[in-house]
Amino acid sequence: MKRRDFLLTAGASLAGLGSYAHWVEPFWLDVTRRDLPIAHLPQSLDGKTLLQLSDLHIGPVKDSYLERVWLTGRALSPDIVVYTGDWLTWRGPEQLAQLEHHLPLIPHGRMATVSILGNHDYGYRWRDRTVADAIVSRIEAVGVPVLRNAAMEIDGLSVVGIDDWWSPYAKPEVALANWTRDTPTLVLNHNPDCMDDRARWHGYDGWVLSGHTHGGQCRSPFLDPPLIPVRNKRYTSGEIALDDGRRVYISRAVGFNVQVRLGVRPEIVLFTLRRA
Repeated sequence: MKRRDFLLTAGASLAGLGSYAHWVEPFWLDVTRRDLPIAHLPQSLDGKTLLQLSDLHIGPVKDSYLERVWLTGRALSPDIVVYTGDWLTWRGPEQLAQLEHHLPLIPHGRMATVSILGNHDYGYRWRDRTVADAIVSRIEAVGVPVLRNAAMEIDGLSVVGIDDWWSPYAKPEVALANWTRDTPTLVLNHNPDCMDDRARWHGYDGWVLSGHTHGGQCRSPFLDPPLIPVRNKRYTSGEIALDDGRRVYISRAVGFNVQVRLGVRPEIVLFTLRRA
């Protein structure tokens, strides 16, 4: 092949790859299905489904794509739905209006729906409680409780929500204050880095559902994702086992802040609860 032809072919290939990464994969939603074994799970919950949606990023993400995500989630008819933070990307009050547009459309569980907050739900620099409170009031108005270092019971399962790790308000020791080893428990925690502060987790050794990383958004077969917003670069996506017994599932996220994905499709996760 002549040098000129090679350069033209290479240029066209790169342009095609860039177009795919910008226009196709960020909106190519994957429905991941897997079991979630929980110790001491009540028999009544064995076989029930739990849908996790994370990092929605209302604002930079197209409304039409999010509406398709809601439709896909509702069609799964989950028993429980959990939202693990970053409802929006705060750029100003207009995002609250966008949130209000979407909330009537989001999936709800037949048994329960619950949410936590992520760093972007705390506005600029992740510490504006006024922004977080405005988001919470709108979410709770459509029947979705937001757990901020608190727990709720769903048919015998304790669902614990930890506030965002990058905000000044994360208190896992408060959220897990009443945890005991014989209590079936599931923890929702947006930023997986929070798990490395082990002393504040009261010895908890069960499952955690997280988000935040978006799976790195771009990945090659030979290299780790170049940009992951966590200190512990092990926390990329999928299931990770910790040596203290905890296991975390880190969602690849629904949305994005920068519209690019390559080798890391967005996902919602449909878990089937199992008695461990």
